[in-house]
Amino acid sequence: MKRFLNFTVVYFFISTFGQSADIPDLIPKSINKKTGYIDQKGNVIIEPQYHIAMFFAEDCNLLNSPKENLRQFGSADFATVEQDRISYRIDKTGKRVYQYQKNDLGKCLKPYETLKYKAFAYNGFYGLTIKSDADVRNFRDFEIYPQYQMLYVLDGNIEDPMIIAVRENKFGIINKKNQIVIPFEYEDIKTNLSWKTASLFQVSKNGRDYFYVDKNNQAY
Repeated sequence: MKRFLNFTVVYFFISTFGQSADIPDLIPKSINKKTGYIDQKGNVIIEPQYHIAMFFAEDCNLLNSPKENLRQFGSADFATVEQDRISYRIDKTGKRVYQYQKNDLGKCLKPYETLKYKAFAYNGFYGLTIKSDADVRNFRDFEIYPQYQMLYVLDGNIEDPMIIAVRENKFGIINKKNQIVIPFEYEDIKTNLSWKTASLFQVSKNGRDYFYVDKNNQAY
């Protein structure tokens, strides 16, 4: 009986906590040039059928719609998708619950947060600084002295951002301490909002086919 109880506890722990809390339940996945949604285990939940499929996230234009009955569709319970140049909001079963109309959209009220850390170019190489007047003769002006082919600071954590970097023509992710988060093994990493929205990076090994990885380089 004790062994059975131990097995039950372990199974419950794995099934309950095996998924990452930082990663969304549903992740866009492109198959044969159509995009649908998979879960964290790779199971297809919403069949690929869209040209564009975004993460389940808030749409501030709908949240501030002049039509009160439509504001519900701006919540993170829904995702924006596009098929044949028509945009929809879908729920987590894949049901289309709203078709976008220009007159339905309000204004986003959230102010843009200015990034604290900035890429700094010198002699064809990029470094990281918080100063607008950094002096290349003073190493103390830099968090990372210019040494990369490219740096791009991603939206997300203002104080501890994730940074796309290029070294020897390969893309990776570093942090402000110049520590490697994602190894330099990709042909491209997109400069989109996937890290801010879903704690994922959109990467490609060949520059054509893209997929998502988390901060541990686990692919989805």
